[in-house]
Amino acid sequence: MATTEKGVLNRIYITSAIFIVLAICIMVQIFRIQFVEGNEYRAQAVQNIFRNDTIPANRGNLYDANGQLLATSISKYDIRFDAVTPSDADFKEHLDSLCISLSRKLNKPKSYYTKKLRKARENRNRYVLIAKNLNYGNYAAIKQFPLFRKGPYRGGIIVEQRVVREHPLGKMAERIVGYDRPGSAPVGLEGAFAPYLRGSNGVRLKQKISQNQWKPINGANEIEPQDGYDVYTTIDVNMQDVAHHALLEQLEYYEADHGTAVVMEVATGEIKALSNLGRGNSGKYYEKRNYAVWESHEPGSTFKLMSVVAALEDKVVDTSTVFDTKNGKLTYYGRNVRDSKFGGYGKISVARAFELSSNTALVQMVQNNYKNNPERYVDRLYSMGLNKKLELPIAGEGSPKIPHPDDEDWSGISLPWMAYGYGVSFTPLQSLTFYNAIANNGVMVKPRLIREVRSKDKLIDRFDRKILNPSICSQETIDKVKVMMENVVRRGTADNLYSDSFSMAGKTGTCQVNYGVKDKPLEYIASFAGHFPADQPKYSCIVVIHKPNKAKGYYGNTVAGPVFKKIAQKIYSNNPMLDEVELPKQSLPEIEKSQQSFYATAQSTSNQLPDLRGMDAMDAVAIAENLGAKVTIKGSGKVSQQSLAPGTRISNTAQIILTLL
Repeated sequence: MATTEKGVLNRIYITSAIFIVLAICIMVQIFRIQFVEGNEYRAQAVQNIFRNDTIPANRGNLYDANGQLLATSISKYDIRFDAVTPSDADFKEHLDSLCISLSRKLNKPKSYYTKKLRKARENRNRYVLIAKNLNYGNYAAIKQFPLFRKGPYRGGIIVEQRVVREHPLGKMAERIVGYDRPGSAPVGLEGAFAPYLRGSNGVRLKQKISQNQWKPINGANEIEPQDGYDVYTTIDVNMQDVAHHALLEQLEYYEADHGTAVVMEVATGEIKALSNLGRGNSGKYYEKRNYAVWESHEPGSTFKLMSVVAALEDKVVDTSTVFDTKNGKLTYYGRNVRDSKFGGYGKISVARAFELSSNTALVQMVQNNYKNNPERYVDRLYSMGLNKKLELPIAGEGSPKIPHPDDEDWSGISLPWMAYGYGVSFTPLQSLTFYNAIANNGVMVKPRLIREVRSKDKLIDRFDRKILNPSICSQETIDKVKVMMENVVRRGTADNLYSDSFSMAGKTGTCQVNYGVKDKPLEYIASFAGHFPADQPKYSCIVVIHKPNKAKGYYGNTVAGPVFKKIAQKIYSNNPMLDEVELPKQSLPEIEKSQQSFYATAQSTSNQLPDLRGMDAMDAVAIAENLGAKVTIKGSGKVSQQSLAPGTRISNTAQIILTLL
């Protein structure tokens, strides 16, 4: 018996000891959690309930050279409802009138909102969606509806704002305008000048509620976002429109793969238009890639200008030096050089060979004079800066290529092939920069896409002309090749482009693609580069079209040249005194004044259509679309008529036709 009692007591002692040890462990753990790790756990608890949400800053606006919008940020609003916040009395009193107001504004039956809000009240839903993607006018109106006008604490309204980037030009110039998106490489002007445009994000405190939803704590931000700066580019919307449609028309007719057209102001290097169009799977053309900046390819005969300049500058030939075209065929190491004219051109001068784009004559010009010292020819090209990138702010510039005799792949055909544009490669913009230097009397200026950065009326930064090479060659050489380029249009390969009404100068190019490659069809790149007017150049331009339908044509004079002519003719017709006076440019104060008027109209809380007559098309479209209307444009220029009268109340289904003159 005693033994049994002793065993029971032992078990009691052991059990008690276990409980004491557990109690001590629990107390130690409580002490550690409370005093040692307490701050960390409390911080985690707060983090799980509250969080700081980023409020994206409004990006600055992107303008063309005349103050027209290329890209702008427009606020969009989501309206939600906290069905728990309003008192029973307020909810009952205002429910009917609130639902009537919502029905009228958002085009849904009153019963829809009555049922939705009553159900939210019953389920104690604190984050029910009322409307998404509202413009400022609709948001401002809904905020004043019955019950909602009492604010977030009594009326239960929750407003969430986000910023949407819109391009008034739509698909036109889409690639050069570009974008700056998280997780994506920067593209175009938006990406290149993002540090100016982005601004500084703000912070807003939110609280976690049911179903993993987050509700703003109050209407005020913890840190207010700071808007980005405005960037004024060199692009001229009117010239961009001309280049875009001229290029598109030709691409569609010739069923080409892609193409680019660039217009540059000779003296300043300002890019006035830059169109890049590629064919999609559907057969439609759109701004697929920035071919002008990115795509480095063999230029073909447009490189003959570089070869002639090098030979004239080295004084190994003159324009009157004669070469025998050898019945239109030469052979180097088993490879043939042919002229486009069967049988050749007989004996012709360098000047005439350039006008007719004779491969055999100009290849002999380079081969005969540099074969014993090819470094001299290559060094001359290098001295003109042709081997260097332009170092543009836009990402993705292709690298130029000019072979050197020290290269491992240099061969006996390298020099003659370079003479007429094979074995070398440039982007269209790199080629245009050289052509522009010829038009600019030897001064090579860097292509420029931006003029100024401003914060309202304050100048933040200015981008002036930058000279890459003050003199690519002598004035004597410049004068000679200018005459030769003009004669290309007057009596050479581009005589089909000649016009008595205005003068042009340039060089055609037709380059073979996939030559000598098995199992791939022979295709072509057609190009034309030059300047206008011929005697006092104001603008230079290059057009490059890849892989046109060979059955319809593939030569530079018929495929690319007409695009150049349409661009030049349109610009010239709009500015008939182009060679005598500077084009008028809107001053920045005038731009700012017009933009203040635009913003006053665009940010109006009314959903009534304003008087858009007299406005630039891009501004009128932005205002009308911001009100929710669907816009159709007829014509070009400024708004002369609008199909809906000023003062008309706009709904999301409204359509308006703007007639431009």
